Amino acid sequence: MVPRRYADGAGWPWCRAGAILHNGRDVSQRRRQFDLRRRRHGGMDPPSEPLILDVPAALLAPPPASQSCPRTDGANPIRRGFIDLLMPELLREQLQACLGAAYTIERELGRGGMATVFLARDVKHHRHVALKVLDPQLAASLGTERFLAEIRVTANLQHPNVLPLFDSGEKNGLLFYVMPFVAGESLRAKLDREGQLPVDEALRIAGAIASALDYAHRHGLVHRDVKPENVLLSDGVPVVADFGIAKAVVSSRVDGASTNPGLTHAGLALGTPSYMSPEQAMGETVDGRSDIYALGCVLYEMLSGDVPFTGPSAQSIIAKHLTEAVPSIRDVRDSVPLNVDATIVRAMAKEPANRFTSPAQFAAALVSALRVEPMPHSAALTSVAVLPFANMSADKQNEYFGDGLAEEIINVLAQVPGLKVAGRTSSFFFREKDVAFEEIGRRLNVGHILEGSVRTAGNHIRVTAQLIKVTDGFHIWSERYDREMTDIFAIQDEITQTIAAALQVRLSPEAATLRRPTPNLRAYAAYLEARAHWVRPTPESMVRVKECLEQAIELDSKFAMAYSLLGAHYTMLANIGFRPAREVIPLARAAEQAALRIEPSLPEAHALLGVCAGTDFEWNEAEREWRLAMAHEPVSRDVRFWYGNHYLLSMGRCAEAVDAMARGLEEDPLNVLYRHHFAVGLRHAGRLEDAEAELRKILEIDENFPLAVNTLGAICAQQGRFEEALTLTGKAYALTPWRHPVIGQLAALLVRAGATSRADPLLEKLGTGEEYGAPTGLAVFHALCGEFDRAADWAEHAIEERYPRLVPILGPLLRSSPRWPALAKLMNLPG
Repeated sequence: MVPRRYADGAGWPWCRAGAILHNGRDVSQRRRQFDLRRRRHGGMDPPSEPLILDVPAALLAPPPASQSCPRTDGANPIRRGFIDLLMPELLREQLQACLGAAYTIERELGRGGMATVFLARDVKHHRHVALKVLDPQLAASLGTERFLAEIRVTANLQHPNVLPLFDSGEKNGLLFYVMPFVAGESLRAKLDREGQLPVDEALRIAGAIASALDYAHRHGLVHRDVKPENVLLSDGVPVVADFGIAKAVVSSRVDGASTNPGLTHAGLALGTPSYMSPEQAMGETVDGRSDIYALGCVLYEMLSGDVPFTGPSAQSIIAKHLTEAVPSIRDVRDSVPLNVDATIVRAMAKEPANRFTSPAQFAAALVSALRVEPMPHSAALTSVAVLPFANMSADKQNEYFGDGLAEEIINVLAQVPGLKVAGRTSSFFFREKDVAFEEIGRRLNVGHILEGSVRTAGNHIRVTAQLIKVTDGFHIWSERYDREMTDIFAIQDEITQTIAAALQVRLSPEAATLRRPTPNLRAYAAYLEARAHWVRPTPESMVRVKECLEQAIELDSKFAMAYSLLGAHYTMLANIGFRPAREVIPLARAAEQAALRIEPSLPEAHALLGVCAGTDFEWNEAEREWRLAMAHEPVSRDVRFWYGNHYLLSMGRCAEAVDAMARGLEEDPLNVLYRHHFAVGLRHAGRLEDAEAELRKILEIDENFPLAVNTLGAICAQQGRFEEALTLTGKAYALTPWRHPVIGQLAALLVRAGATSRADPLLEKLGTGEEYGAPTGLAVFHALCGEFDRAADWAEHAIEERYPRLVPILGPLLRSSPRWPALAKLMNLPG
């Protein structure tokens, strides 16, 4: 009796029988492999094995159960199996007639639910190729021109880990494309043979796949069906196949108005359930982050020997992808390092915004996972705040050394996976404040505090340090260092190593050795003073920043961090409105490029070049620089925050921007500048209530923080609360009377309140718009007065003078204007 699931002849035993006998394979062996793998694919027929041992399975499309062998006679399934024996020869003859003399078909390599693959000879180039022809019924349902246009995009991909496309075409209803013939095996065959792979080999393969995906994404292609079947191993080198095929089928099906319901079956157009991202499973628009999710699934399978989610049906597997947490791979294989487990969990986050931003970032995390030693479980609960080291003498220079010492220790400890380290700004908030350790721990959400002091005398320095447990004030460790000034970096090393040991975490050799920015202590002292002034920007402090950095560079012309901070200084001058962007952004670029000539991988320099490119509306260049900045693992919290604030927000990727900034705030909750930018991101995303809540938190920390006061006034105005808006904006103006957007906002609110006489002096300050920043102020003024055409006119002038951060300033006011698309185009923004 024929089992019910095979009653229509579409099941594996009948429709595959001819192919197995034809290729001399042992049926019982295939049956055993099939049963093992069928569970992974939700009770469906799994993607087919290679029918010739040296043929990669990636060239064989996955046959879904509903389409494996369409019926032709409506009768006996056994007869259908024998008819199946005749079909390859008929298709081969038909295809050869279409190809003419260009290719000579030698034999069939295999068949799947979507296509048949032949080994062919490229006559002109004297080489073997894999020629893949779509099932004729499928081809008939597609829009041929759209399919070929989509697949031609793939032909432009040239990458060592991407299987290239040689040719494609259509004749007499047959759609085909040509790829290299790769002698080897697929990753699927390797996993079926070996099960779990060694950790370093699995990470190496995943890194190569990530490199291929990153390259394709940068060229506008999302794979949509990343799985072991589509990864070939050519002499051990991973090569990803079938780029663009899924998109070509989906796109051409839409254009061709296909009526074939099987075409959208899981495993064809939409992907494969075991590797399908939640958004792909829901039929939503996907981007490169869907591929990152799928790669996370593949890496999980390489390490565990099975896919993350299994079930009795495709629907049950998809439901788990949508609702269940990623199982810890260490539950299956406890030898996998904790940071590798964390990398997979992040790659497979349910929300795309919570995943890695690019495959390159994923790959960098894998490299870091190989380099950093695993930690004990207890380290995951360990947290510390490093307070500024107190200055024990009257010499102000001691304070700069103390701050620099604390900051470098923070930077190194922040690289330890699983160790939470409070950010500099939040830790330094408690300088000279009489606050109990328990209260500091509560506000920063940390369990330990490192505090200390610095005293210098001539060429000697004394540093004391103590590590304190927050809950009971117990001194876990304390030490005093009496050294020569030249030993300052060695002291930093020793303190960091000791703290790591006391907290029971381990540093890799790279993290354990602090970056020694310069051998010249006078240059280092000047740099530390510049940084101290830079974090508290005023017109006077900005002058001193430049003086100190020029002194540091004169003392050490190879001081990369000094050049980079000088570039950041010029960028800040433009952002604050002290100097025109057209004047200082070229200076900032030059300084960052000088830093990179000395230290080519300096993340901060690449990030600041990304800021400069964004100011000039050169978004492709900005993206390249941000990718380079984010390639260094672990990504610093500052670089991640800047990426969200300066790039993602401007590009309209608000959810991603808010997520990136939120992650930066997790360990720096008292950083009022970052919290303000986070609130601006929430406002830009339309989350006004959340933005207001964040701004009020800032004012609880610092009631006179001018940016928060002004932005809260802007939100009140946006909600029609004009009286409160006027009060807040008046306070912001009193704190920062030079900021043109504040002037414009206050003038507009005064006009709306009928206080024109009070608004006139402010409008006189904006004048005719010739002063730098005045066009932005006038655009804000007219927008708040409801004069959107005049606001757009002034916005054009603001764009021309490259006033920074125009999108978050003007976007909430002008996005509803019919002229916003034209303004966005002037800024080279999408949409």
